[in-house]
Amino acid sequence: MMTIIESRSRFFMKVKIPGCWLLAVLLVLFAAPANAREFQVGVLYWSMNIPGQVAMRKGLEAEAENLNKIALTDGKAAVKLEEYVAGNDEAGIENQIRQMTELVAKHVDIIIVQPTDNAALVEPLKAANKAGIPVVAYDQYISGGHLAAYRTSDNYQAGYLDGEYIASCFHKGRKMRLVLVEYPHVSSTVERVNGFLDALQESDVQYRILKSYTAVEPVGGRKAAEDILRDFPKPGSIDAIFTVNDGGGLSVVKKLSEAGRNEIMTATIDGDPASMENIKAKRLTVIDSAQFCGPLGAEVMKTAYALLTGGKPPYYALVPVFPITRETLGLYPGWQGPIPAAFKKPWKSHQPEWLGAIRIVK
Repeated sequence: MMTIIESRSRFFMKVKIPGCWLLAVLLVLFAAPANAREFQVGVLYWSMNIPGQVAMRKGLEAEAENLNKIALTDGKAAVKLEEYVAGNDEAGIENQIRQMTELVAKHVDIIIVQPTDNAALVEPLKAANKAGIPVVAYDQYISGGHLAAYRTSDNYQAGYLDGEYIASCFHKGRKMRLVLVEYPHVSSTVERVNGFLDALQESDVQYRILKSYTAVEPVGGRKAAEDILRDFPKPGSIDAIFTVNDGGGLSVVKKLSEAGRNEIMTATIDGDPASMENIKAKRLTVIDSAQFCGPLGAEVMKTAYALLTGGKPPYYALVPVFPITRETLGLYPGWQGPIPAAFKKPWKSHQPEWLGAIRIVK
């Protein structure tokens, strides 16, 4: 009995196709297994103005390339990314609603989304649920509808690490005068503030929040810094500032440093290289709880592919963050990782050892 290949080869010989054309046709027919296909993956990014988010995108895309290399050799399904960037502020929120609605209408195989707002994407998510399209969120969640999976950095841990370190540097004989630069629109930044304040309380530091400002990107950070200098012009009137990310926090530090306000201890989150330079130079910043942005992006892509291929990955998992201080600078490998081994913190802590494992919540 002839094989399919023998049968097709004899057919092309019978109709007398020239040898070079015959070879090309056979390559097309037999280069990939018959069951291989290409998954259409819609990816919704928040911003390309926040360096940490750019690093997450790089990690996600690098993992997609890796999966496609494996697919090429193992005969598995490849992925094709259809990518959108929302942008910042209210315009970005509206853009992402429209973008996700478009992906649902196209009936892609899966949607990966970094939400610009926890509540804004509820209706598009419900539409995806109705259409049978799984949705994986990362960095922050969506507050209604059903997610197939959720991946983020351990944002509470990031705030907590900042808080315990600031507490270890503060003389407890008086109440700390604290300023927050926050962003209450997404879960990740809210969790960071909660972790920071919880750490202060558990360290028995008394504090008073003088004022809160809103910033998560450079323009907002510059505005927050100008407002801080206007509201608290006297040196020594602020003990510490907590900024929820480097996207806005770096602009705050730059402005305050230029104004000569280096007496203020600043804690921030993300791990931007510019923030590490501030720590080295003793320029306000004393700790930056850094994300492993590349590994987070890769973990998101791995999770989506597992769902596409019938796997059952954990629903909710957290990628650890790393406390960068003058004492630990040499241990942090950068946004793209790899995640380093555990180490003992060189400051007082209720949790003396830093652990670098991905934590499965459920």
